[in-house]
Amino acid sequence: MITVSNLAIQFGKRVLFSDVNLKFTAGNCYGIIGANGAGKSTLIRILSGDLDPTKGTIQFGPGERLSVLKQDHFEFDEMTVIDTVMMGHSVLWKVKDEKDSIYLKEDFTDADGIRASELEEKFAEMNGWNAESDAASLLSGLGIKEELHYQLMKDLSGMEKVRVLLARALFGKPDNLLLDEPTNDLDVDTVMWLENYLANYENTVLVVSHDRHFLDAVSTHTVDIDFGKVQQFSGNYSFWYESSQLALRQQQNQNKKSDEKRKELEEFIRRFSANVAKSKQATSRKKMLEKLNVEEIQPSTRKYPGIIFTPEREPGNMVLEIAGLGKTADDGTVLFKDVNFNVEKNDKIIFLSKDPRAMTAFFEILNDHDKAHEGTYVWGVTITHAYLPIDNTEFFNTDLNLVDWLGQFSTDTTEAFIRGYLGKMLFAGEEIYKKSSVLSGGEKMRCMISRMMLKNANVMVLDSPANHLDLESIQAFNNTLVNFKGNVLMASHDREFIQTVCNRIIELTPKGIIDKQMDYDDYVTSDEIKAVRERMYK
Repeated sequence: MITVSNLAIQFGKRVLFSDVNLKFTAGNCYGIIGANGAGKSTLIRILSGDLDPTKGTIQFGPGERLSVLKQDHFEFDEMTVIDTVMMGHSVLWKVKDEKDSIYLKEDFTDADGIRASELEEKFAEMNGWNAESDAASLLSGLGIKEELHYQLMKDLSGMEKVRVLLARALFGKPDNLLLDEPTNDLDVDTVMWLENYLANYENTVLVVSHDRHFLDAVSTHTVDIDFGKVQQFSGNYSFWYESSQLALRQQQNQNKKSDEKRKELEEFIRRFSANVAKSKQATSRKKMLEKLNVEEIQPSTRKYPGIIFTPEREPGNMVLEIAGLGKTADDGTVLFKDVNFNVEKNDKIIFLSKDPRAMTAFFEILNDHDKAHEGTYVWGVTITHAYLPIDNTEFFNTDLNLVDWLGQFSTDTTEAFIRGYLGKMLFAGEEIYKKSSVLSGGEKMRCMISRMMLKNANVMVLDSPANHLDLESIQAFNNTLVNFKGNVLMASHDREFIQTVCNRIIELTPKGIIDKQMDYDDYVTSDEIKAVRERMYK
């Protein structure tokens, strides 16, 4: 349990949040949401003790252990993988280390024997004799092969280190677990494993994530950081979003009577609770939705960007034809080959691969930024396509202000016209004169989306569209693509994006493609598909 009392944090004159009073209890998972810069990671740092608050206190239950997901990939370079994980339980590791040191002494005394006996008792009480096998089990669940368990951390890749650090945080089932963006660099199978693990976790979990599917799968409560306030609500992210939007619509509807509004909210709670009970992620902890009451539902003060794609013309029957396309990376790895398919008129396609370089190379080829090693592609004569690359660095190597920057991509360069597009993406007032070279990752993405809106294209080519965006921008982008009247070709780690937008799945492999029109959740859990994928990557 974690109790937060009268918490405030201030940097100079800027008050991030104040008067925060919260209680986080065992058996619940709290998803922390808020716009970029609202203070999500700051709250985690305060709770973990890495940052002192300006005011207020944090209290843990008596004797409770706290574990935090660390993001420093080099801190444990000289340790073995298995030891790095076990060190996550600092008390157990300290007992083990002292015990082992005593046994190595050449002048072993009676006093040493007594101390060793005390330590052995403590070690056994903490289930120390199973520690190594428990650590190995966690590592395997997170996709770290057994042959790597006794390697030094410095010999692992960056993605492997991420998984080891996650195993370290989970090790020993701490009483309180703080996770800041735990799904970063995890593949779908590992994210599903983590969802299962946390959905059945019996202690207190706080998690910051931009992955809405993950938040929905694990969270029993939502902690919303918004305009200097930190508020806690029952329900996962989808419940918070849909209920707050409903409450906002009701607030704006002056004609509806209060008892009609109450009935509408109660019906919403009933429907949402029924959906959760039927979902694949349903757990005993989700029963908290049955305790929801109408008073908990409040309109959000959040602002959502106005992402609007308006195709100048409807796509014709011939959208894109690809024949025998292949690409090999500079290191000799075959990214994909024998890629043959046609994009049909209503297709919204998610592209997958075990090697993320494959999708980026594929999209770069389709947009004439790279060359295939073999094969051809032909766009239809009615097609205009807008591209959102995964790396937009080259677009911002300039000191142009935002008005002039966006004006480069518009036939109408009047400030009033450009200001309208920037305003849709929440750039207001003097912000529009900010230099494009000093923008944050999220601001750059919003500029790139503005650029796409100007093009009025009927095909969207999107390489990881959720990267760097806050949940509000992701939600707005997602909603727009669901209703978009053209085609979408997309690569993404955001499962909610994929599940709600796409109606076709194409996986690029070194031995051809897997091409299916099916539900994405069914695709990633199908034993038949898993067997096919195994063959294609051998």
